[in-house]
Amino acid sequence: MFPRAFVLLLLVAFNAGSPLGKDDERFHEELVVRPLSGDHVNTYFQFTTRWHYGEKDNLYHTQLTPRVIAELLQQFAVKELHIGLTQGLWRYETWGYPIVEATSGAEMWAWFSGSNLTSDEVDRQWKELANVFSGVLCASLNFVDNTNSIAPRHLIRPQFMPANGRKFVRYSTLPREIVCTENLTPWKKLLPCGSASGFASLLNSGHVHNTKYHSLGLKVRVLCEDHDEDNCIVELTQTANLVYDLRLFELSNNDFSLRRLFGMGLNGFCELADSSKIYVQRNEQGERFQLVPAPVHEVKSTRGGHTVVYSVYDMHEQFKDAGERLFNVAWLSPKTENRRRNLAKPVLPPVTAHRYLLGHGQERGRIVTEVTNSHYDALPIMVQEVIPWYVHAYLHTLSIRRKPHRLNEYGRQRLPFKLLHYTPGKQRELPSHLEIGFMLPGQTSALITIDVDYLLLKWLEYPPDANHGHYIGAAIVSSQLPMGRNYTALPAEGHLFEHSFNATRPSYVLSLHTEALIVSLPTPDFSMPYNVICLACTVVALAFGPIHSVATKMIIVGRQTSAPKNFVKKIFSKIFRRGKADDEGAAETEGASATGAMEFASTRAARPAGGPSGDQPLLEDLDEEEEEQD
Repeated sequence: MFPRAFVLLLLVAFNAGSPLGKDDERFHEELVVRPLSGDHVNTYFQFTTRWHYGEKDNLYHTQLTPRVIAELLQQFAVKELHIGLTQGLWRYETWGYPIVEATSGAEMWAWFSGSNLTSDEVDRQWKELANVFSGVLCASLNFVDNTNSIAPRHLIRPQFMPANGRKFVRYSTLPREIVCTENLTPWKKLLPCGSASGFASLLNSGHVHNTKYHSLGLKVRVLCEDHDEDNCIVELTQTANLVYDLRLFELSNNDFSLRRLFGMGLNGFCELADSSKIYVQRNEQGERFQLVPAPVHEVKSTRGGHTVVYSVYDMHEQFKDAGERLFNVAWLSPKTENRRRNLAKPVLPPVTAHRYLLGHGQERGRIVTEVTNSHYDALPIMVQEVIPWYVHAYLHTLSIRRKPHRLNEYGRQRLPFKLLHYTPGKQRELPSHLEIGFMLPGQTSALITIDVDYLLLKWLEYPPDANHGHYIGAAIVSSQLPMGRNYTALPAEGHLFEHSFNATRPSYVLSLHTEALIVSLPTPDFSMPYNVICLACTVVALAFGPIHSVATKMIIVGRQTSAPKNFVKKIFSKIFRRGKADDEGAAETEGASATGAMEFASTRAARPAGGPSGDQPLLEDLDEEEEEQD
């Protein structure tokens, strides 16, 4: 359906831009700022590293290219890799088409090529590759496996070279993935200058994750001459696409600047970069702003009958003088600016797509994908659906109905299939894979529907927040546009943003994503096991204490006299108790006196008669006798 001639343009990519010598590395950094409708601003960062490493053994010696990328090419038979981490949804109707397309959550696909590769070997390398970048980017890519991976047949085409050998492709998406600071920090560490200098210093996590849409991308591809593995170029492209809402800044007249968007000005350029440029769109929504400082260079690009004007700031010229300073660009609106002009509806893109669910209950439903062609001529459309294994799809219910724009409801008119590829899923093993192609007439919308059933999962297969729902990844819609209106993507043979200037082609390959869906599967009441666990633990805790005391302590029986509870009886009890105590004390005293007298008599009898005083007692005896009487 789609011609593959555009892949041959990759032959130009080998020598695109400035020529690379043997073992030569080049690094470029670019920033594109585009004011959008609805008081939004799009900032697109692109960092490109190209390395003509020549022989494969030279991959062990890296300079600008991250070592993890070189080891990737050594250990795996991967020739092309795409990874996207996105938070938010791109609004095609109001913002046009992005420079780099991405879907919400995590998205990953790779092309493998080799002489002795088999499908099982590719599956093994695909899973190991996901685990590697799960650690590199601190993302949940380790959940990529056969249960959520497919092998597209027609929609995803290779961009590496040579692409005429035996090749395999794998694609997977994780729509539940959330992008945060822990993904941005390792992503910036892959850059030659990191976040210390250059455009990467503007990517402050506090200002990046406060946007309405932000997407981090990583792309790797290998370009080799045909049948010459010793003359190759590895190309690494890192992108960051942000959309700011100016209404959140609460500024009058919606003026903004780089310092206002990113929290700081530009502290210079990366010393390892061959080029460092800022491109600012001046026409369309950018006409209402005045740039301060005024740009020195201006570029006019015509692509597919559509003209775009860019102002260019070269950082090598801005910082050619010595001295530390910050560079800032401000967008100022005239005081007499008419706000109605900003609120005017933008030009609708040629192709748009949306996706939603129909039905009620937790047993069955219907997945609906709506594709709209606002162009006056018919366009080829291809749709790729990946339905997870816990949603069972019925192929015989697949249908495409059409509706001209002048009508409000879809009738019974159907569109025939030009292409249909379906791979049924298998519970807990494989997802369902569907690719369909058809011709969509001009000024017409197509409604693609398929009936599904929701399966009952095992209780260990539910995510932590089971009542939040389960995700169905976004569908991919592709087409070929005959004109370049709202089209800003880079050509397949280019690697810099300036390569899209005046890049007129017979047709332009368009790829866009729909919304991800959330289905509510039959969910058990997880509070009942929780209540049972709490009750069982309470019973065990209450029974453990007494049992432990009986088993470990010794029981001693003692007699205890009980005191009277009446107050009068307590008084009499104390009095009688005191009297008994006095009697017992007197008896003890008398007994002691009698005992003392007997001891005294025995002492005198034992003493010899006569002495210095005759029959008179000694003084010591008198003293002892007095003490005893007392």
